[in-house]
Amino acid sequence: MRILGIDPGFERLGVAILEKLPASARGLGEAKKERVVFSECFKTSAKLEFFERLNLIGAEIEKIIKKYRPEVLAIETLFLNTNQKTVMRVAEARGVVIYQAALSGMKVFEATPLQIKIATTGYGRADKTQVMKMVKILVEIDKGKTSDDELDAIAIALTAFTHIRLT
Repeated sequence: MRILGIDPGFERLGVAILEKLPASARGLGEAKKERVVFSECFKTSAKLEFFERLNLIGAEIEKIIKKYRPEVLAIETLFLNTNQKTVMRVAEARGVVIYQAALSGMKVFEATPLQIKIATTGYGRADKTQVMKMVKILVEIDKGKTSDDELDAIAIALTAFTHIRLT
């Protein structure tokens, strides 16, 4: 199974495709069950009109879905922020991503920050550094990948795998 993890944003969008490894593909005693097939931090320019940025996000997500054929979209829910304009714009970017997933017939899994922290660290009050450290332990990832947005997208996809295992 493949999951498309998204850390939503309109300036920076964390994107990751994770794939569950079958037991036969794991070595004896190997704990890693998921593999990062693709990840990136997709950026849009502040010089563009907002609708153009949304269009670029939609086109990028459509391209990734067509190339990697994930079955599930895992996307972080919004948390309330004091900057309402930013929250609204991130919500609109989320809408574009969810729309592209719906067009492709994908299931959608939404995760709260608390769910992501529990799924990756086992502790709901973990800080961002602890989550990022655990992501690098839980999946094989290029050590050069340091974008918080990209690592968050991986954490969100891992959370979906955890949820899917439990249901």
